[in-house]
Amino acid sequence: MTTNQAGYEVTSYTDTYEIYELKESATNSRVLVCPERGGIVISCQLHGEELLYLDRDTFIDPAANIRGGIPILFPICGQLQNGAYEWDGVRYNMRNHGVARTASWEVEGQSADNEASLTVSLESSAQTQAAYPFNFKLTFTYRLKNGKLDIEQVYSNLSETSMPVQAGFHPYFAIAEKNLNYRSDALQALDYNDNQVKPFTGPLDLNGLVESVALIDATTPEISFPFGDKSIKLSYSEVFGTTVIWSVEGKPFICVEPWTAPNEALNHKKGLVMVEPGKALEASFTIELEA
Repeated sequence: MTTNQAGYEVTSYTDTYEIYELKESATNSRVLVCPERGGIVISCQLHGEELLYLDRDTFIDPAANIRGGIPILFPICGQLQNGAYEWDGVRYNMRNHGVARTASWEVEGQSADNEASLTVSLESSAQTQAAYPFNFKLTFTYRLKNGKLDIEQVYSNLSETSMPVQAGFHPYFAIAEKNLNYRSDALQALDYNDNQVKPFTGPLDLNGLVESVALIDATTPEISFPFGDKSIKLSYSEVFGTTVIWSVEGKPFICVEPWTAPNEALNHKKGLVMVEPGKALEASFTIELEA
């Protein structure tokens, strides 16, 4: 346990996996992180309200893709045509959303000094290199302070060649309503249901849609949307130039996902971030609840 007198606390316990709990008593906020299951956040309670949906059965099953929480997407977001891409003349197979969300992350540190924080990391392995032939280290720090969750990210290239990165997050927000008004300065959306670019003015009805809709031209890296009588606000680094909105008919969640590039980036090469050898991409992502 790490704690201090200012009301911050970091503890861990076992619930099938080891779970780390970050708490801020002054704002009645807490965040639960499971490093073993892809470094995922499985609960985000801000100002006493749980923001996230979690299908517990998919979390408990080590072979299942977790439906809920905040999965980490790296080195791709979305899916690849036929589950494959070509790089430097070699064909590789990769599952949807990449290799990080199914890997076991390591805990590097924790702190209750004026915040509740947990730092986790993932390094490349033979398993990741079979799908993504680069040496890398990801270092994420989850910070809970002032009733906000901030996720600081460092994507380090340990290879001798430039490393392509399409990174993002897949938050499942506990919202049953499918027809919402999203506050963003984006003017265009790519509808993956028919692959057409359409005007975007704010209202978006996901009822009856199977695929997602991506906001593709926002100039301000933030979006907010209704959550009961409040709003959830997401803000992120400018590198997250695509915001994907998706849901499933009959399921009580809406996913609002900051991505660094549109779907299929490793195939069409558009929007990829190229991290030079020995360098790193640094980014942030903040979730807050507004009255």
